[in-house]
Amino acid sequence: MTDSVSDSPAPSAADAEAPQTLAERGNNRSHRPTNQAFRDFIGSGWGPRPDALPDRSAAAPWAAARRETLGALFPGDRLVIPAGGLVTRNNDCDYRFRPHSAFAHLAGTGTDFEPDAVLVLEPLAAGSAGAGTSSTAGRSAGSAVAGDADNPGEATTAPTHEAVLYFRPRASRSSEEFYADPRYGELWVGQRPSIEEVEAATGIRCAHIDSLPDALAKDAGPDGVQLRVVAQADAAVTALVDRVRTAAGLAAGQDAQQVDDALAEATSELRLTKDSWEVEQLQRAVDATRAGFDDLIRSIPRATGHWRGERVLEGAFGAKAREEGNGLGYETIAAAGNHANTLHWINNDGAVRPGELVLVDAGVEVDSLYTADVTRTIPVDGRFTAPQRRVYQAVLDAADAAFARANTPGCRFRDVHAAAMEVIAARLEEWGMLPDGVTAADSLGPDGQFHRRWMVHGTSHHLGLDVHDCAQARREMSMDAVLRPGMVFTIEPGLYFRADDLLVPEELRGIGVRIEDDVVVDADGSVRRLTQAIPRTVAEVEAWVTGLIA
Repeated sequence: MTDSVSDSPAPSAADAEAPQTLAERGNNRSHRPTNQAFRDFIGSGWGPRPDALPDRSAAAPWAAARRETLGALFPGDRLVIPAGGLVTRNNDCDYRFRPHSAFAHLAGTGTDFEPDAVLVLEPLAAGSAGAGTSSTAGRSAGSAVAGDADNPGEATTAPTHEAVLYFRPRASRSSEEFYADPRYGELWVGQRPSIEEVEAATGIRCAHIDSLPDALAKDAGPDGVQLRVVAQADAAVTALVDRVRTAAGLAAGQDAQQVDDALAEATSELRLTKDSWEVEQLQRAVDATRAGFDDLIRSIPRATGHWRGERVLEGAFGAKAREEGNGLGYETIAAAGNHANTLHWINNDGAVRPGELVLVDAGVEVDSLYTADVTRTIPVDGRFTAPQRRVYQAVLDAADAAFARANTPGCRFRDVHAAAMEVIAARLEEWGMLPDGVTAADSLGPDGQFHRRWMVHGTSHHLGLDVHDCAQARREMSMDAVLRPGMVFTIEPGLYFRADDLLVPEELRGIGVRIEDDVVVDADGSVRRLTQAIPRTVAEVEAWVTGLIA
């Protein structure tokens, strides 16, 4: 890998004699020229940059409608939504950048735009400082609508904020940053966008990140503008906001946390219902995930001959995720045999053996950053054994019952899980696995729950920009809420019979099965599988596997 600190100048004789700090020692490996002749030379002789500005992105009007919805909850407040910064992997190597989901949702930029960027919703009128520390002070973000679903740019109320996007635009080729800055320099990270290009693509007014401190401080105060920040997104921006609040006499400490928590809650609840553009993105993610599963199945013959066959499967899916999307939505679980009974098995260092099952939980994140989340349990040699089929069918029946309950008018999110558990408890009673004298009905009661030994996780979670989306939403807005159009969530029951679980019939030990589908509530209230095209019944899965590895 190219040395990322080669921007350090050659030391003078005095510098060579001076003791170095630890921070300075990383610059010892290589040096760049610092003479003026070199600077003039490296900045010259470049062709012109393209004149044409990019088209407005398809996401732009939808993101604008979301910003209006959020702004209406906090009139008069300055809302600060950072993209986040690069995260160090080790020493001077960073992880691939992925912006915070609240930023991606509200800016509509997707992919890796742009480390250290900050979206600010600037109030068009001050005066609501102290209006409340909860999003209940205004409308609910989960139900407020900024524009018609088919006409996202048509606001139903007067806008309360103007969006301004702060970032570091590309430097001129005559600047030192152009060739010497490994974080922003064009010769290091490629051509970066200009202010004008980002404004054209997003429809958002843009400004240089260096102007952010003054912009945050403008008119801030108890009788002026209140500040709220998505505090978890970028520690440096949160610290800046805190300094501005302290200087302006605004909320600090615990009070500031309450102010900021209300914004985080609102940005999370805003994603509880997806617009039609988001549902389209999620369908694309599901379709790419299906292609990844196909490639994974094709790699089974090679996996069975490799000492770490699980990683062969993982690699096949990961390659498709990078080819067709931004990458993985989360770390792939490729769990063969008894590894399937470890819910978050991501080591993927085990063998793949004929006669066993492989539980694969994987999702492609597309360039808009929306992710699928799909689990299929696959027989390695294309056929389920009788015990495997018995467990698989029980889980499938639970999934189908949950899906049917979701299609019942007035169904609440928590009811989907309850429907799956009714089937799971009944099967375990039938197999004699519940404690003596305990029926399935007993186990389903609050003082029972014995069936949960073999399925400790929930059946559903919201899905979108995060694989576990809307995590900061209030319970009454998510778990206890009635299903409504635009909600996208998973249905994923499972049964996990560890090899060392002596309460499991011997022929079932070591079998782990999960079936996970992604579903959306359509405009008419019906629930539809986005993953319908991915095989899921016993016969479909067997035909799928044998058709691809024959």
